[in-house]
Amino acid sequence: MSKPSLKRKGIRAGCASAKMCLLMLSAFMALISGCATTNPDQDLNESKGRKAAESNTSLGLEYMNRGQYEVALGKLKKAVKEDPDYAPGHTVLAVLYERIGELELAGKHYKAAYEADPADGDVNNNYGVYLCKTGKGPQAHSHLEKALDDPFYSSPWVALTNAGSCALSNDNLAGADSYLRRALKIEPGFPDALMNMARLNFERRNYLSARAFLQRYEAVARHDPESLLLGFEIETAARDNKAANKYKLALETNFPESDQTAEVRRISGK
Repeated sequence: MSKPSLKRKGIRAGCASAKMCLLMLSAFMALISGCATTNPDQDLNESKGRKAAESNTSLGLEYMNRGQYEVALGKLKKAVKEDPDYAPGHTVLAVLYERIGELELAGKHYKAAYEADPADGDVNNNYGVYLCKTGKGPQAHSHLEKALDDPFYSSPWVALTNAGSCALSNDNLAGADSYLRRALKIEPGFPDALMNMARLNFERRNYLSARAFLQRYEAVARHDPESLLLGFEIETAARDNKAANKYKLALETNFPESDQTAEVRRISGK
């Protein structure tokens, strides 16, 4: 969501990158495929359904990453039909529905993933992000906290960052600060946490701190339109016109058609 303020923009993302999303889903698949039942006949039937669901989820994810959404949708629908209790199938299908703008269907499948595996950290993180995006802050925080309760959750700094971003989008600056600092204590170079801390300090008018966090972000990640606009806003508020113009020029050069470039031009009057 590309708006100049996190108050308008909301939460950044459930995963820091496509690679992290893939790792999360891989963990899902390894965990669930390791489950067993005590009835041999039931086990055989369920394993057939599970294997088919895993295969179609994997294919669906591959097609989705290629941008072949229609084919991916068919594979993922088949996956959740073959095994309605396969959480990764529902999760990937929910992500796809979000990408094509079907938010209600996305929510249905994030919820189905949660019902299939209510203690899983990745499931709760993903569902919490969706709930925050759709304006359900209290429910979102409940699930993000559940993610942190999972002792096998491998990336707690992601859920902490999402909880901080959600708190920030709901004007809970103290809560946002607490979550984001916890995230950075675990993973000091996590770009999303650094960006949100820069935004948080900008909202608090602590422009020197905002600049410092953005500089830390610049050391570990490439700029995108949102980070460049935030840099422009920080330097404009700090009355450093030279630095502000550098961000403006970078936006106009690298992202000339972006909403953020239009916003910078509106703010600067040209």
